[in-house]
Amino acid sequence: MSQQYRSRPLGSDVALSEAYDTALLDLDGVVYAGGHAIVHAVESLGSAREGGMHLAYVTNNALRTPDAVAEHLTELGVPADATDVITSAQAVARLMADQLPSGARVLVVGGEGLRVALRERGLVPVESADDDPVAVVQGFGGPDLPWGRFAEAAYAISRGAVWFASNTDLTIPGARGIAPGNGAAVEVVRIATGAEPQVAGKPLPPMHRETVLRTGAKRPLVVGDRLDTDIEGAFNGGVDSLLVLTGVTDAAQLIAAEPRYRPTYVDRDLRGLLTGQPEVPEDGDGFRCGGWTAGVRGEVLVLDGEGDAIDGLRALCAAAWTHAGEGACGLDARKAVARLDL
Repeated sequence: MSQQYRSRPLGSDVALSEAYDTALLDLDGVVYAGGHAIVHAVESLGSAREGGMHLAYVTNNALRTPDAVAEHLTELGVPADATDVITSAQAVARLMADQLPSGARVLVVGGEGLRVALRERGLVPVESADDDPVAVVQGFGGPDLPWGRFAEAAYAISRGAVWFASNTDLTIPGARGIAPGNGAAVEVVRIATGAEPQVAGKPLPPMHRETVLRTGAKRPLVVGDRLDTDIEGAFNGGVDSLLVLTGVTDAAQLIAAEPRYRPTYVDRDLRGLLTGQPEVPEDGDGFRCGGWTAGVRGEVLVLDGEGDAIDGLRALCAAAWTHAGEGACGLDARKAVARLDL
C-alpha cells in the first residue's frame, strides 16, 4: 500500500479471503468481546479457513499466553494452535532481548503472558524493585492487578531500570462495555516517574516485525476494530486492512479519520472476509456506493438514497476523506450518520 493518503475505501472483485493469503486478526472487538464470540465470527472464520486462507491472531493484549488464547479460541469454535497467536508480550520480549543480556532480571507488571514470553527470550521475571531488575515491562494485567504493582514499577524506574510497555491501548472492549486498557495503566507510571517507555505493540514496528517473522505472510490483510492500533499498524507496515465495526470504532470516528487511520476496506463484521468489496466511484460532486450518494454542502456532509447502511458509510468516507486530503475531516456528519442504522 502506498503511503500517500487514501481518499476512499477500495473495492475488490473477489472475496478478501481469496485476494489475501493471511488474515492478521485482532482479537478483542473482532473475534470476541468479554470472552464471548462476536456474532458471525465463528462461521466466517471457518469459511475463510476452509477456503485456504491462513488465520493468525494478533493481539495487543499481553495478559494471556498463546496457548491460553488458542485454547479459548478453540472452545469458541475457532480451532487454533499456539503458533497461530502473536501477542504484544512476544513482541516486547524480543525488543527487550535485543537490548538486554541473557539472564537479565525484569520486573513484570502484568500477567502470565509476559512472564512466559520473557522466559522464552532468556530473561528472568521478578516481582519486586528490590530484586535488582535492570528493566521493567508493563502489560495488561486484567481487572485484578494490584495497585502496588505500579508502585514497584515506579521504584525500579527511579533507580535506573529501563522501562518497556507491551502496548499503550487506552481502552479494551469487554462484554459490559469499554474498560481501561494497558495504556491507562502506563499513564499512571508515566505520571509518577516522568519517564517514557519503549513500546512494542500495534501500531509500532516491533509488533509488525514479530507478526511477519511468525506467520511468513506474503499477502497479509490486517483485520481490526481500532483505528489507532490495527489500522495505523497496517499503514506503518505498508499492508492493506479491513476495519470491522464490532468493537471500539464508530462511524463518526471513521469518517473523521486522518490518513494513517484510514482502512483499505470497511465492513460490519467478519463476514466481510467472505465477499468482494464494492467500488466507491465519483458521482457528480459526490461519491456513490450501492444505493447511496454522499457529498459536501458547505461545512456539512450529506447523504442521499437508501440501501445497505455499510454502503452509505463507505460513500461518506469517500466524501469526507477526499475533502480532508492529508488532514482529519472536520465536517459536520451528524445528520448523515444518523441516517445509517449502524
